[in-house]
Amino acid sequence: MQDFATIASALRENIQKVIIGKTEVVDLMLIAMACKGHILIEDVPGVGKTTIVSCLAKSLQCDFKRIQFTPDILPSDITGFSMANMRTGEFEFHSGAIMSQIVLADEINRASPKTQSALLEVMEENQVTVDGVTYAVPQPFLVLATQNPVEYLGTYPLPEAQLDRFFMRLSIGYPSVGEEVDILSRFETEDPMESLSAIATGEDILALQQQVRTTYVADEIKDYIARITAATREQEFLQLGASPRGALYLMRAAQARARMDGRDYVQVDDVQKMAYPVLCHRLILRPEAKLRDVTAERVMQIVLGGVSVPSLAK
Repeated sequence: MQDFATIASALRENIQKVIIGKTEVVDLMLIAMACKGHILIEDVPGVGKTTIVSCLAKSLQCDFKRIQFTPDILPSDITGFSMANMRTGEFEFHSGAIMSQIVLADEINRASPKTQSALLEVMEENQVTVDGVTYAVPQPFLVLATQNPVEYLGTYPLPEAQLDRFFMRLSIGYPSVGEEVDILSRFETEDPMESLSAIATGEDILALQQQVRTTYVADEIKDYIARITAATREQEFLQLGASPRGALYLMRAAQARARMDGRDYVQVDDVQKMAYPVLCHRLILRPEAKLRDVTAERVMQIVLGGVSVPSLAK
């Protein structure tokens, strides 16, 4: 079995045949995938949210479905429904778009809260229940949702409890001038997405997920993670700090980051690198913090600066 570092390097190189730069974003997507975590990509239109997800899907020999969320989409469109077979007289299950290994939930905040809840329930339980019958989703299973943070007309913002279901939140950001020139050149005569091919299988991803869980985490590192999440609950700028689920996800992400760097043990640096994408969307700011232009990232910086770092022999 190939290790995480080798497969991650190959996937990164494949994705960047289309995507210019954004190495850190690609790495974070691969880390979330290796941790069985779902991703929320929040950014302005046109920066490549859908494209980067499609590139990841085309790089894997996995089933892929894209759901364009709109206000009139129903929960049954997501989960599936039962319909009577006129020949047999029996009800048959017709699977929804969620019954796929990789699912792109495009503009998730445009769907009604009821439809959002149906999606997030599947994300949490890895199964759907229709008419009292439970159906497991295929494995590996990864949901990547996108939303526009600056457009609020006709949208339904995700509640804090539902945001907590996402393993991490990412932002792609605008390219530099040089990167934008490269984008224009790369797409001038053809779409490089059309020639992208799969270089890893679903079995590879399942093996990586198991490999991540065997990564050694010292007790001192676990204590450090717990003290970081506890410190977020005591910040004056926060109405709500990180949950125990956030602490568990931070440990998983640090394990995957270590494997990506070719190590079978977690370092303090792994925890610090992963704290921002894993915890920031779980920090609920007080109104006065927003008035003072204090961001969740700034609070996370304060937390990491105030929590003592363990000294490890290894």
